Amino acid sequence: QVQLVESGGGLVQPGGSLRLSCAASGSMFSIDAMGWWRQAPGKERELVATITSAGSTNYATSVKGRFTISRDNAKNTVSLQMYNLKPEDTAVYYCNARVVLATTRSRINTWGQGTQVTVSS
Repeated sequence: QVQLVESGGGLVQPGGSLRLSCAASGSMFSIDAMGWWRQAPGKERELVATITSAGSTNYATSVKGRFTISRDNAKNTVSLQMYNLKPEDTAVYYCNARVVLATTRSRINTWGQGTQVTVSS
């Protein structure tokens, strides 16, 4: 019913920048919080950043000051601008959205398929 599609991952050198984007589509009444999570090999998935429909943001300590999350409520999109990337930022990045379904008004937690970010020289 609801699909999240990410784009923008890739290979970048340390100190470089990347921008991830995620678009939500489907039968939605509204979207509450949206966010980005990441999972590195052999590690658990961890929160990177979240943003509410009102624009309030929250960041993991490790990315504060380097990453910026933003969203366009009219387009149902969320983006993550990443600056000064470090090798430890290497991971699969997943988009997440808490969606209110149009048909039932129930809330579901939806994930994208993930996009690889590799920071290496």
